[in-house]
Amino acid sequence: MGRAAKLAFLLASVVGLAGCTGSTPTGSQAGFSAPSPAASTASVAPSAPVPGASARCSGQPTPAETEGPYFKAGSPEGTSLVDSGMPGTRVIVSGTVLTLDCRPLSGVVLDFWQADASGVYDNAGYRLRGHLTSDSDGRYSLQTIVPGEYPGRTQHIHVKVEAPGRPVLTTQLYLPGSARNPQDPLVKPELLMQVVDAAGGKAATFDFVLNFR
Repeated sequence: MGRAAKLAFLLASVVGLAGCTGSTPTGSQAGFSAPSPAASTASVAPSAPVPGASARCSGQPTPAETEGPYFKAGSPEGTSLVDSGMPGTRVIVSGTVLTLDCRPLSGVVLDFWQADASGVYDNAGYRLRGHLTSDSDGRYSLQTIVPGEYPGRTQHIHVKVEAPGRPVLTTQLYLPGSARNPQDPLVKPELLMQVVDAAGGKAATFDFVLNFR
C-alpha cells in the first residue's frame, strides 16, 4: 500500500472512531459546517412542533360552506345545546381553533346550529343553537346530539367561526359513515369529524384552521 493510500486509510479510521464515541461533533468534525442564521430560516425545518400546536393541524384552511336557510343571529352563550329529556344520541364535539401555521387562537367565537334527531330545525326559538368562545389554548368543547337527516341532506352541524378582527368562516361538520354522505354534494373529506364511541354516546373532534397566520 502506497504512502498516500495509507494516509487516507488512517484518516478514515480516525473519523469513523470519532463518529462512534456518542459525543456530538461540532463544526467540520460533524461532516458539515453550521448553517448561517439566514440559511436556517430559509431551509431548515424546526426540530420540534410549535408550542401549543395541534398534532392534527394540516396547515390548510378549513373549507367554507354555505350558511343555509336556517341561521339565526343572537344565539345563547353556553357549552351545551342539550335540553333535559331531549331525544337523540349525545355527542361531545371538541377541538382547537388554529392559524395556518398551527398556532392556537383564543377568544374565537364559535356559533353552532343544527337540526334535532328528527331532522327538524327550531326556527321559532333557539333550541339546538348556541355559541361559545375558545379558551386560552384555542380549545372548545360543545355538548350536543347527533343531528338527524332530512330530504337532500346528510347529518351535519353548522358553525360560524369568528376570530376578532377577521372574516367569519362559515362551514359545516359531518359524521363519517353517515348513510347519505355519498349523496350529499356538500360533504367534503376535510370537514369530516373524527368520531368514536364514548360513555353515554359519542365523542367527536375537529380542528378549525383559519386562513391567516
